[in-house]
Amino acid sequence: MDARTLRNAFGQFATGVTVVTCSTDGGEPHGATVNAFTAVSLEPALAQVTLGRSSRACEYLKGQPFTINVLAADQLDVAWHFAGRPADEPPRWADGPTAPLLEGTATTISCRPWRTYDGGDHLIVIGEVADVGIHDRDPLLFHGGTFRHLSPVETGVHWGGSLDCPHRGWFDATATFTPLTTAGLS
Repeated sequence: MDARTLRNAFGQFATGVTVVTCSTDGGEPHGATVNAFTAVSLEPALAQVTLGRSSRACEYLKGQPFTINVLAADQLDVAWHFAGRPADEPPRWADGPTAPLLEGTATTISCRPWRTYDGGDHLIVIGEVADVGIHDRDPLLFHGGTFRHLSPVETGVHWGGSLDCPHRGWFDATATFTPLTTAGLS
């Protein structure tokens, strides 16, 4: 299989953009931009990231806690910073429940080490989720080798075209309803 063709095929799957953060042996925060993130299990709560074997982050993650930082739409500079193109202004760090985390993200998923598996030229690192932070921000996306932003699908049909439209459906937007009571019901 031609590596470029395979990379192009994999690139047709749109993903979010994450920065996996951990501490170095000296206790300094370290991060790596990663788009290979997967939710694995709810019980136990597990999440997976896949990192190239040659990345420094692989060395620091061996048996260590980490945080998966889902980048927000306005954090393109952060994605590039941790992909090897340092930003003029360094990213803002915060102490996390298990490992350092980045400020301004869409979501943080703090993990304790669980398992690491061979993934060819990558390592598959699975963490047990210890804590999450959901920050109500749109995510940064990656598709076809390009960073992208979330936007609604244009259908050409305004919401008013639906019978469920609050302005012209079964009820108008000013309708009020009296809740049912359980008194007298058996």
